[in-house]
Amino acid sequence: MQSMMKSPTSIQYVIGDATNPAKPGNQIIVHCCNDAGYWNAGFVLALNARFHQPERDYRRWARHAGPTPFALGEVQFVKVRSGLCVANLIGQHGIKSSTNPRPVRYDAIRHGLARVRQLALAHEASVHMPRLGAGLAGGSWIVIEGIINDELCAFGVNVTVYDLPPTEPDLS
Repeated sequence: MQSMMKSPTSIQYVIGDATNPAKPGNQIIVHCCNDAGYWNAGFVLALNARFHQPERDYRRWARHAGPTPFALGEVQFVKVRSGLCVANLIGQHGIKSSTNPRPVRYDAIRHGLARVRQLALAHEASVHMPRLGAGLAGGSWIVIEGIINDELCAFGVNVTVYDLPPTEPDLS
């Protein structure tokens, strides 16, 4: 563990692919999962195209096969290669539906990011993510950005948030 407090950082926003961080050193890719065991929409599709272990481990975890409880605010760290792990953070209750239009749970994201911070500081890792919790989970990016600043950036953890490049309209 580091003995000195690191200087606060700011979120860096880039256009790119959060599944393929370009920074040197140890890296953690963080994304928001649901507590219902579903892994079939949103960022996980891009994650699956690059790595298969995070989904396998998440599905095992959802069947309560692991040391960490499968519950809101918990995080499962999955090493996908040397120096890179994926953090399956349970920050959403169920999935989006007419009866659950905003499944995001901000307290769960906050709790999970505190766990991510511990790992990042212990391994001097940078954190990479899409705009977690602000897509299918229905969260407000302004609120989530504040949580990221409080739980990661305030402690000197380098955070990069990735936005996909704009798509060209299909004129055919």
